[in-house]
This record gives sequence, structure tokens and C-alpha cells, in this order.
Amino acid sequence: MRAFVFTDSALTSRAGQFVWLELNVDDERNAAHRERLSLEALPTFYVVNPADESVVMRRVDGMTVAEMGSFLDEARTAATGTTPSSPVEAALARADRLNGEGKKADAAAAYREALERAPGGWPPYGRAVGALLFLQQSLGENRACLALAREALPRVLGSPTSVMVARTGLDCAVELKKDEAGRAAAIQEMEAATRKTLAPPGVGAAADDVSSSYLSLIDARKDAGDSAGATKDAEAWAAFLEAQAGAARTPEQRAVFDSHRLSAYLELKQPERAIPMLQESEKDLPDDYNPPARLAVAYLEMKKADEALAASNRALPKVAGPRRVRVLQTRSDIFAAKGDSAASREALEQALACAESLPPGQRSEGQIKALRKKLEGPPAEPKG
Repeated sequence: MRAFVFTDSALTSRAGQFVWLELNVDDERNAAHRERLSLEALPTFYVVNPADESVVMRRVDGMTVAEMGSFLDEARTAATGTTPSSPVEAALARADRLNGEGKKADAAAAYREALERAPGGWPPYGRAVGALLFLQQSLGENRACLALAREALPRVLGSPTSVMVARTGLDCAVELKKDEAGRAAAIQEMEAATRKTLAPPGVGAAADDVSSSYLSLIDARKDAGDSAGATKDAEAWAAFLEAQAGAARTPEQRAVFDSHRLSAYLELKQPERAIPMLQESEKDLPDDYNPPARLAVAYLEMKKADEALAASNRALPKVAGPRRVRVLQTRSDIFAAKGDSAASREALEQALACAESLPPGQRSEGQIKALRKKLEGPPAEPKG
């Protein structure tokens, strides 16, 4: 978003309409804001009413320039406090308010009401569907999520929203219990729908949104025990990302794809393919911890522990907050691969101490529990 959407001249006219603020959620000074905003995924966008600092509207996941424009138009209207003109608009306003307050179940019910009242061609339909699908996923309501995806797909086909709807439907189908009736058919249906949204010429969705769909397809193939199919999708994923990176106009735009490219190469068991791109990103973005941290992961997978440790050494001084915990966890794995169990445990203890020191809003009890369990278990075995 920052590299592609926010730099677009089409948003210039918005400068006087909004006060723009970006929060670094890894900075503990912003932990209270993260907690108050009920942040669960990145990126998440909020429009806040300056009068009382209430969240007028929120949206999870990336947007195209056109989608951002629509989002901001709706938010401006909502921020005026104008009485909704119809029951469907009232339900949507209530849903947005509850969603902004982090009241998931109530917000989901209100979005459901809005969608049931929505007339054909209702402009906020896609945004409301996306919000409800995210809430249903986070609440573990996989059957309801699947039903909504099926219901919404015919209304959003050909639009960028269709990519997210099909992918989310597939994810929810895969998350159904293995013995649940209709599970296999649902996965097949949603997988076909997801592949359709990726077919040329595409639907104008953001590249990172499309990229996420490849990962969902890979997960579905693995669930089916189809390793060859998963590999084929991973190859297509890597090719897509390489094409997007090749078309980038700036180092920042190119580096946007580094994370997903590394994941694709790891999926293909070809981590060496990530080395040149990450070295280039580290050179172009010297203050960013991400390139050396990702290099550490790639080198570790290549069984080059010394190179991995050197990369980790470069990343560690640049990273803070929850992401520092992950860098330290990788560092523990590197020492284990080197056969240094004492240093491996020390790095894991540092990761736990960092995780426990994080303020509310950044602190993850699940992560802390997992780190403690790992420390209580047997020493890590060297990789390779």
C-alpha cells in the first residue's frame, strides 16, 4: 500500500480531507493504540472521528487506488454523523461502529443484517462482505464464512473483491472438520472459484491480494494430499511474484514482494533463489531489518549456518517489538544448526524475555506459552 497506492497522484486531492497517520505497531510507544484499535492483522486501515476518537470505519487487507477512494468517501459521509437514509445504511453504520469498537459478534450480526437488506448494486456491498468474512474467520465460524462466500461470489465476480471472497471461502472450507459432510465438495468448489479469479486478464486486484490466493491454493492441494499440485501452484506463485517485482519502479516497490517470494521459494525447497533479491534489498534499504532477517531464514534452510548467523547479527540491532521475538527464534534455530545448544537456549530465553516484556497490545500469550514449552522440552537438534 505504501509503495504503490499511497504514492498514486489520484489521492492528492484527499490531502485536505484527512489527517494521515501511520503507526509503527512494533514500537512499544504505540502499543496502547494497537490495543485500543483491536488490531489483529496487517494492513488494517482506520478512519477516526477527531471529535471523540471513535473509529468511524476500519478495513483489513490491502486496497487498490479505486477501492481506497471508495473507502474514504464512505468514511467521510459516516464521520459527518448524518442520520442514515435507509435501514440498510443504518445497519451498516451500526456494524462499522461495533467493528471499530472490537465487538466482533455484534458487528458480524449487524453486517449480516445490512447484507440481507442490501439492494442489487449497493455500492458498499463488497466492503461489507469483506468485513463480515474477516469477522467470521476470526470467530471460527467456518461454515457461515463458506456460506457467505458462496452467496457473495455471483455479486462480486469481475471485481477486485472477488479475489478475497473466493480465497476466504476456500480457507474456511479447508478449516472445516475433516469429517464434516460436504467438506471435500466445498473445497473443490472454492478452489475452482479462486483459480478463476487468478485467470488472465485478472480483475484488477492488488498484487499482494492475488499473491495470498496462491498460498490458499497450495494449502488446499496439501490438504488433498496432492504434493505435485502444491508444487505446481508454488511455481506459478513464484512466477507471478517475480513478474510483479520485475515491473516495480522503485526499490521499495520491489521489496514489497520479498516476503511472499521467500515463502514461495521455501515452498519449492529452493531458498537459494531468494538470496540475490534479499541482498539487493539489504543494499537498497540499509535501515530495514527485514532483508537480513529473511536472509537468515534462507541461509538456514540452505544449511549455511555461518551466513545465517551473520545475517541475523545485522538484523538484530534494527528490530524491536514482536518482530524481534521472531528474529531471536530464528537465531536460536541457527545456533542449534551449528551444534551450539547453549547459545541456542540463550537465544530462546532472550526471545521469551522479549515476549514477556512487551506491553498489552503487543504481547501474545500464545507466543509466550509456545516459547516456554520449547524451553521446557529437549534441546533442539541440529538441522541437517
